[in-house]
Amino acid sequence: MPEYEKSDARAWARESMRGVIDVIIPSFKKDLTDINEAGIRHDVRRNIELGFAGALLVSEVNITLSEYARFVEIAAHEADRRQILVYHAMFNTLEENIEGARLASAAGASAALLPYPPGFRPRAEEDVRRYTAAFCDATDLAVILFPLPFWDFERFSPASMSMDLIERLMTDHPNVAVVKAEGGYPSIAGFAQVWRRFADEVVVTMPLEFEAIPLMNLVPMQLIATSNTEYFGDRVPRAVKLASEGSLDAAMDLYWSMGPARAANAGVAPGGGTNVVNRAAWKYQAWLSGYNGGPLRIPTGRLLDKQMAAFRKALVDSGIEVTGDGDEAFLEGRMPA
Repeated sequence: MPEYEKSDARAWARESMRGVIDVIIPSFKKDLTDINEAGIRHDVRRNIELGFAGALLVSEVNITLSEYARFVEIAAHEADRRQILVYHAMFNTLEENIEGARLASAAGASAALLPYPPGFRPRAEEDVRRYTAAFCDATDLAVILFPLPFWDFERFSPASMSMDLIERLMTDHPNVAVVKAEGGYPSIAGFAQVWRRFADEVVVTMPLEFEAIPLMNLVPMQLIATSNTEYFGDRVPRAVKLASEGSLDAAMDLYWSMGPARAANAGVAPGGGTNVVNRAAWKYQAWLSGYNGGPLRIPTGRLLDKQMAAFRKALVDSGIEVTGDGDEAFLEGRMPA
């Protein structure tokens, strides 16, 4: 259960959700019959080593609710309160996502990221409000609102979620504690307006390091959450720490040093009309930085040799530490089970 009362979720987030929260994708056994506890524990330890404040525990892979609950439980046990673990409410239906929140909260999650599943097709923004309200009412977890073009809410507002909708959700639900402000992406307009309107009331975050670190030159952003920043090793947590301490030029030096890796990372942005994150690519990127790696269940993305070579070379060109293991070891995993 969360360490705060539902009514105190915003105060908890303001105090506790600082630094960089990346992602951890679940590890599976080689035969894909179950999750891989050793691999999950390895990834949590690596996350701590690299200086991340926590992780989104990804559910947008082929994983059951009961397996996901054990995933959270294992991660929480290994973290031993050293990480903020975020429940990923990306199961098939509202009912499954609410049940997942109950299980994840009991297993040790401290917050919940609220995306919207492909089967949710609202006819009006009021339907978005009702879905979000039902989720917030059903959990005591601090909720991260997530305006983003993937959900196709631009049919109602070009900002992905209108400012009026965000304001009403904040007014009606005290556990709305964070806004992951990517509305209108690739423009930063959604972030800019959400920051101006709501940053005094809730934590406002821009998850994309290529926007967030430069924006820290202008606004006192306390949190970058949640994206595949583990690909860059410890660079993003270091840059954010420097910026938070006022060493903005040093933070920007680190930012510029990541240029080749940043350009390569742009290649995993959802495209081709699928509007789906290539989690296999993210898992490979994490493996390059010392995480477990290992196979994912189908349906999943597929990586070609030339793509893996490009991700690896970009880290080398950026001067970021990269594994010396050959790519054939990726699907084996560092902690095979």
